[in-house]
Amino acid sequence: MAKNLVIVESPAKAKTIEGYLGKDFVVRSSYGHVRDLVKSGMGIQVENNFEPVYEISPDKENVIDELKKLCKKAEMVWLATDEDREGEAISWHLYETLKLNKNNTQRIVFHEITKKAITEAINNPRKIDKNLVDAQQARRILDRLVGFELSPVLWKKIRPQLSAGRVQSVAVRLIVEREREIDEFTITASYRVTAVFDTNGKTFKAELPKKFKTKEEAETFLQNCIGANFSVKNLEVKPGKRTASAPFTTSTLQQEAARKLGYSVSQTMVIAQKLYEAGKITYMRTDSVNLSQDALDFTKEAIIKNYGAKYHEGRQYKTKTASAQEAHEAIRPTDFTVETAGSDPREEKLYSLIWKRTIASQMADAILEKTVITISSQKTAEDFVANGEVIKFDGFLKVYMEGTDDENSTEEQEGLLPAMSIGDKLKLQEAKATERFTYPPSRFTEAALVKKLEELGIGRPSTYAPTISTVQKRGYVSKEERLGKERSYSVLTLIDNKVVHETKTEITGAEKNKLYPTDIGMVVNDFLVVNFKQILDYNFTAYVEKEFDDIANGDLQWQKMITEFYGPFHGTVKTTEKESERASGERILGKDPVSGLTLLVRIGRFGPMAQIGTPDETEKPKFAKLRAEQRLDQITFEEAIELFKLPRNLGQYEDHDVVVAIGRFGPYVRLNDFFVSMKKEDDPYTVTYERAVELIEEKRKQNAERLIMSFPDEPEIQVNPC
Repeated sequence: MAKNLVIVESPAKAKTIEGYLGKDFVVRSSYGHVRDLVKSGMGIQVENNFEPVYEISPDKENVIDELKKLCKKAEMVWLATDEDREGEAISWHLYETLKLNKNNTQRIVFHEITKKAITEAINNPRKIDKNLVDAQQARRILDRLVGFELSPVLWKKIRPQLSAGRVQSVAVRLIVEREREIDEFTITASYRVTAVFDTNGKTFKAELPKKFKTKEEAETFLQNCIGANFSVKNLEVKPGKRTASAPFTTSTLQQEAARKLGYSVSQTMVIAQKLYEAGKITYMRTDSVNLSQDALDFTKEAIIKNYGAKYHEGRQYKTKTASAQEAHEAIRPTDFTVETAGSDPREEKLYSLIWKRTIASQMADAILEKTVITISSQKTAEDFVANGEVIKFDGFLKVYMEGTDDENSTEEQEGLLPAMSIGDKLKLQEAKATERFTYPPSRFTEAALVKKLEELGIGRPSTYAPTISTVQKRGYVSKEERLGKERSYSVLTLIDNKVVHETKTEITGAEKNKLYPTDIGMVVNDFLVVNFKQILDYNFTAYVEKEFDDIANGDLQWQKMITEFYGPFHGTVKTTEKESERASGERILGKDPVSGLTLLVRIGRFGPMAQIGTPDETEKPKFAKLRAEQRLDQITFEEAIELFKLPRNLGQYEDHDVVVAIGRFGPYVRLNDFFVSMKKEDDPYTVTYERAVELIEEKRKQNAERLIMSFPDEPEIQVNPC
């Protein structure tokens, strides 16, 4: 048995580290957390100064048994979990659970899994940092208190099985408020005028800075351009530059991977973790943009070798976030000579992004020359402006250009303008006034939500991905792709001294991977905002994060922080349970024209639904589930009545009715006792008899192909594969 036992979180990490250590070391994995708050009850002794009650996770009992045996044989145990608060807590839980001895237990941390980093860590061990552990415990305990006390209130006041969380509920609030901003936004139209000018046989584009509110104003301007003599009124050439972005932090990596690679926030973190555990990149949970001196030296060497000395410009970035914690290093490659790494294409793409971003951060500014030309005529009061940009030296742009979230931008790429001088005569080849519309605020993508949470100081690198995953799993938010709608717009074109009118169409409002609040998400959010203002307050949530930082720094005792929070919170819970009204998002739309009973929509046990008849009016109200694209706060009377056309009897097949309806798990076709789920593209309100029969036969064929054996004498007995 080896003298030294090293315990890490993941098997992949263990395998990589074991390759760097000699025969005197054996490396084993704890497979993440080994214990957590007990699942039965709150798991916190509120009356005993909020002492947590922990239990070994059932799936980790064998792991603990094996580690205990190894610990008894080892002369020294090295706890080598991740360097952040979560990792520190895992080491502490291992220490407590394995009943380790402080005299032969060491805590080691490293920012990257390389031979040099591991060796340095072994040579510079420390003890477990209880302040970091307490910060993690405080977060876990506070979140359990909020969830444990708040969720039952939601069960009573809205619907069973709902849950709430401190950070998750604030994230939902952001999405709900953005949706309402979009609902309230008034779209306005204006006319953007562009022109094509000719100078000595070379053409270029220019734009009128002013936009016209009406078609008539735009046409009047174009008419005034007929026969006008245009010339260069002013020409300004000025130098400019662009500086590279800082190396990646957790949030900027999540944002850029979403923009450039289309990865979700959780996908990015899973892939980055694999690269880290394989020793290819530094630790992937960080809010620091700092680079070590080694990294600065290696990037310099790589840049000079690949691009030349003039492309290198060493710089050290400073973290803008005042609350940055555990500021070790930015996310970067461990070996800059390796330009491609990863075990599959997704890992390779993310690694390439990290390599390029880090290298670019140490490269020279791009040197630009910006040209602004003002074009006027005696017949028009407004001047055209042409912008040109020439890259004199590409600098960091040779390697990397940061993406943008501005999806509504209509700006064209600026390019090179022909040589001109003030007073030069220009020929107007064409002028065009195009009707353009204002855009409502954009819905959040996962990456944009991370950016907003970070701006507000809510959450930390380790919390972004689980927060966004949780709100989707709970059904409060859905990530959707929606088709846009066709919209007409006017185009007026001045060509050959005539203004030509056209009407064109475009698709607007198409959405891809955007976050939408669900009806239940909106109802829960509104209830919490009214009754738990402090919990849903952005500034308060950010303040709590700062208190966690204070605990981690040893400036605040965690029990004091929890005590100050819990008293007022617990009081609000009790008051809300007694005094608040039930919330269901109910809207009364009118009276059913057939029965005369009330038609309303509300949240039901299985989601948003329409209802004909209240308990006061009838013992048997009718119910219908809302369609996926319908919302409680927007559905009309006519749309709600349409929902009661189900179930539909399409006719007879094999002497049985073919019935279409919507059940708990979605639309289906029923033939006697045979049920078939409808496909995504099928609409239960319009599906034809022929299509319904086709679905029935498809399902029968699938079942027959799966059947292993049947018994003619006992038809109810069949053998199918598991």
